[in-house]
This record gives sequence, structure tokens and C-alpha cells, in this order.
Amino acid sequence: MSDFSPTLDPLFDNIVSMCRATIGDHLRSITYFNESKYTQIYLRFDLDQDADLAGFTDLESRGLAGAPIAYRGSELGNYLYTIRAFESGYLLRVLKGDHGVFITTDNITLQDFSEAYSAINKILS
Repeated sequence: MSDFSPTLDPLFDNIVSMCRATIGDHLRSITYFNESKYTQIYLRFDLDQDADLAGFTDLESRGLAGAPIAYRGSELGNYLYTIRAFESGYLLRVLKGDHGVFITTDNITLQDFSEAYSAINKILS
């Protein structure tokens, strides 16, 4: 599942540190991905490790090429990020070029999502 270069470890550490600082104990998981591979870089201790990351990553990585283009010229402005709501939590997807991150959380505010997006976006630059 993860065959990313060890040179990405500092990037992964930065993402985890920032998400923990921004979201705190409401952070459930963090997955880094590109079009062909993914790796879960954080999983809260009380959660099962058997989530279908391949299915989630397949869906979330489809936006790498499409989302920024699909919404280009919208009167809403440029595409920034995606929030998905589930019965037991939320997913935030942030895309930057040919890679991205999705995090899962417990219930947090829209302001928390916005702050997490801003921080992740800067780290992925």
C-alpha cells in the first residue's frame, strides 16, 4: 500500500503535527495519496485498522485532475476543498497538483475545516 519514498517522511510528519494541532482529539485519520498509491499516515488509537482505504482513495483521487477543472470559471470562485458528511464523522479532502490528503474527523466546525485546509494546502505546496 505505501511505497512512497522515505524522503516524504518529513512531509508526513508535518501534516500529522499540523492536523493534531488544528483538530486535536477529533482527528480520526490522515491518508496521503496520488493517482497510483496511498498511505495512511495517522490513525487514532481507538479506531479499527481495517478501513477500506483503497475504496476511499480511489474515489478521492479522481478529483486530482477533475475538480479544479470542473469548477473553473464558477461564480463561486476557485475550488478549494471537499467536505463529506457521514453518520459517524466527516472527511476533508485537499488536493494540490498531483497529490492530496484526506482526513477523517469527529464533529468539528466549518472554521476548523477551513483552518485545516489552509494548513494542509501550505504544507503540500
